Amino acid sequence: MDIQVDDMANIYAILPGKKDCPPIVMGSHLDSVEKGGRFDGVLGILTAIEAIRTIKENDIELEIPLMLVNFTNEEGARFDPAMMSSGVIASKFSKEKMLQSFDKNGITFQEALQASGYEGEQGNRLTEALAYIELHIEQGPVLAAKQREIGVVEGVLGMVCYEITVTGESNHAGTTPMSMRKDPMIVASRIISSLHEQLGKIDEELVFTFGRMHVAPNIHTVIPNEVVFTIDSRHQNPAVMRKVEKLLTGLASEENGCHIRPVKLWERETVFFDAAICNEVEKSCHDLGYSFHRMFSGAGHDAQYIASYIPSAMIFVPSIKGKSHCEEEETTFEDCAKGADVLLETVLTLQTKFSMVEKNTLNS
Repeated sequence: MDIQVDDMANIYAILPGKKDCPPIVMGSHLDSVEKGGRFDGVLGILTAIEAIRTIKENDIELEIPLMLVNFTNEEGARFDPAMMSSGVIASKFSKEKMLQSFDKNGITFQEALQASGYEGEQGNRLTEALAYIELHIEQGPVLAAKQREIGVVEGVLGMVCYEITVTGESNHAGTTPMSMRKDPMIVASRIISSLHEQLGKIDEELVFTFGRMHVAPNIHTVIPNEVVFTIDSRHQNPAVMRKVEKLLTGLASEENGCHIRPVKLWERETVFFDAAICNEVEKSCHDLGYSFHRMFSGAGHDAQYIASYIPSAMIFVPSIKGKSHCEEEETTFEDCAKGADVLLETVLTLQTKFSMVEKNTLNS
């Protein structure tokens, strides 16, 4: 296999085919969050290697080149943002800006890239392919709960994240009567409780999280003067997300003497994967006799950026107890093997499909 590295340290392994044409690509990532599990990302790389090894050991002749890609800094654990390198090659992020991203020690991505010895050439970037397929653990409990062996991933949920600031007035915790307080903690608590109830009624598949809270001055003898918290909401339907935003932006600006200000931090539109490739993944499940469930990913993946210019799909395998991004992350080896089977079957089916398309094009 030919090994290449691009200017963002993405690593490519290419198995040639008979035809000189864009490849079919398998990929994922090898980086991890701190104290993360051993399956997240790594499984996608290992199953792709296993698929290639099976092809070689069985002397299967490829018509279409086959590529494996390891994307750098998918997690964004050391350098913000997540999916950095796939985002750069998909023109979602500016390379110049990403090179200046720095870690907690002040080391820039550019400095770490140069020190790693994996700063390759921009000309090696993945620029075109017939298909991209990424196998990954689900990182959630759905497949296990539904007792399904494979997840046929149709896309990545759209999301929006708001930061809500409630500003009140600090005063002495012991001498200020309750009726005279402008306490942002009480107001923030009421807002969170109300949003939890109202958002829960919008759609049963909407997921939302109050994930971060900062209280100032955060002293037990002082009434706070400010509370800042975030709410992360995710759903596949843009109409549902618009209802969420309408609710958040419609919050009262004043309550109990406190000022309330919602600010959108960032958003991501729903990414829909290629329907034809998703159908091929489903067909592979049928052919292999594996149960499956069509689903959307609530987590972000490199595939969501690659899908912007290459037809893409993902394959999920179950996560025990839905655990991920922790040391308890686990998937049975049996389920890993089934995922690898589906990946290989899909790749070989696409080989045949794309070869026939090219033959028909040449004959027409």
